[in-house]
Amino acid sequence: MSAPSVPTVLFVCVHNAGRSQMAAAFLTHLGRGRVEVRSAGSAPADTVNPAVVEAMAEVGIDVSSEVPKILTVEAVKASDVVITMGCGDACPYFPGTRYLDWALEDPAGQGVDAVRPIRDEIERRIRGLLTDLGVEATA
Repeated sequence: MSAPSVPTVLFVCVHNAGRSQMAAAFLTHLGRGRVEVRSAGSAPADTVNPAVVEAMAEVGIDVSSEVPKILTVEAVKASDVVITMGCGDACPYFPGTRYLDWALEDPAGQGVDAVRPIRDEIERRIRGLLTDLGVEATA
């Protein structure tokens, strides 16, 4: 009998410095190894948005060592679910892959006060995604 497969989720936004980093961090944290998590950007920034780092630290999740990554065709092909957050036509499409588009405000250039509601909405959506995937979220 083979072990059940772990779903793979890829989060994509333009800079991979805000929304996709928060989503990946929440899914990693709440999924506790029961979901393989990736994030990437169509035009990655040099660093993660400092306001995102601060907002995530407020909820006990450290993203300070994360590095924005370029979106690759291989990453999309290897994912069961691809969640886009404003990457538009830059995100390749492959039949058989589940795609979701999360319309979320872009935290680029905003302070931590503006990032908090985006963070909280992402956490809410991640909890719903875990339910959809049949994975129970941890605390």
